[in-house]
Amino acid sequence: MTINLTDPIFTDEDKARAYFESIRWPNGPVCTHCGNADATRVYSITANPAHKVRAGLYECQDCHGQFTVRTGSVMESSHVALTKWALAYRLMASAKKGISAHQLHRTIGVTYKTAWFMAHRIREAMRDISGDKIGGAGTITEADETYVGSKPRKPAGPSRGTGEPKRRGGGRSTKHRVPIVALVERGGRAVATPTIDATAGTLSSVVHAHVDLSGKLMIDAWRGYITVGREFAGGHERVDHGSGEYARGEAHVNEAESFFALLKRGIVGSFHHVSPEHLSRYCDEFSFRWDRRSVDDTDRAAQAVKGGEGKRLTYRPLSATAAPEA
Repeated sequence: MTINLTDPIFTDEDKARAYFESIRWPNGPVCTHCGNADATRVYSITANPAHKVRAGLYECQDCHGQFTVRTGSVMESSHVALTKWALAYRLMASAKKGISAHQLHRTIGVTYKTAWFMAHRIREAMRDISGDKIGGAGTITEADETYVGSKPRKPAGPSRGTGEPKRRGGGRSTKHRVPIVALVERGGRAVATPTIDATAGTLSSVVHAHVDLSGKLMIDAWRGYITVGREFAGGHERVDHGSGEYARGEAHVNEAESFFALLKRGIVGSFHHVSPEHLSRYCDEFSFRWDRRSVDDTDRAAQAVKGGEGKRLTYRPLSATAAPEA
């Protein structure tokens, strides 16, 4: 992850604003209120030059609504400098295993609370809302599941001399382990989503929602996928990891396991704790980077910026769902 910190978009507010405008409006500013492309920059409300206005403010010549490059995006109502937003986007787009809010707040120079909110807003920008399914005729989709959360503690041995069990502290019970289903088109996109369980009915619903059944499905030995696997036009194949079988010709789930390797290393090594309420946002972040693994970090950051258009995420409902994470 190489970032040129001398790039003016990270140090000069005007250059940062021009960077965001060039991505959002490559052909010139477009009114965020009515969609009109006839807008002019506002320099002063009155003839008095002392009466200054917000930098980068535009006024639509049709509806006369005023807007900036932040309006109608995940950056709306944010008072954080655009230079810091540009660096935050770049860091999150290029960090293969993610970057924690604590690291973000130390790196870009904002409070932890601000960094946590910025990170979730950028994850919202990374969320795919196209509705396009993965897979299709002639493709192979791999399906796998994993669990995120605390593992059960081993029973404590007896205390020395008393025969009574030792008391162990803390630790969440197994009920806090959340299943995540990953659907990975071989050589293509990935979809990861937390679920309430890994039963056949739940897995079938997830697959139907995200995969075109005209292709072929690859699964491991978990029987929850068998029913939906029979619905694929190209059929399905299984590998049994329990018996030491990890690949049999084209039958394997190696790409799905590679996706999970990144996700779990990020959760364990970067974030340390992710609440179930926010887990889907982290899945969106890792899916975004996986889908764009063939492009460089600069282009990936630009696509994340573009994805923030037309989306909003406010702090109060976000923070009410769970305590902030790393």
